[in-house]
Amino acid sequence: MLTKSGKTLEQVIKKAIEDHQITNAEYEEIIHLAHDDGHIDKHEKILLQELKNMIADKSVKRVP
Repeated sequence: MLTKSGKTLEQVIKKAIEDHQITNAEYEEIIHLAHDDGHIDKHEKILLQELKNMIADKSVKRVP
């Protein structure tokens, strides 16, 4: 089941992927959204891991 916070998280992460960059503020928003309901569900974990991998391989760049 996709939660409201999971759907919002998905939208923010997709924007970062499309932009090929993520600001520190966007990254903090993503972390906040993931923890917003007090539980990181399976869908959210997958999204967070995908973003982490893309930052690690530099396909998404962290910018100030």
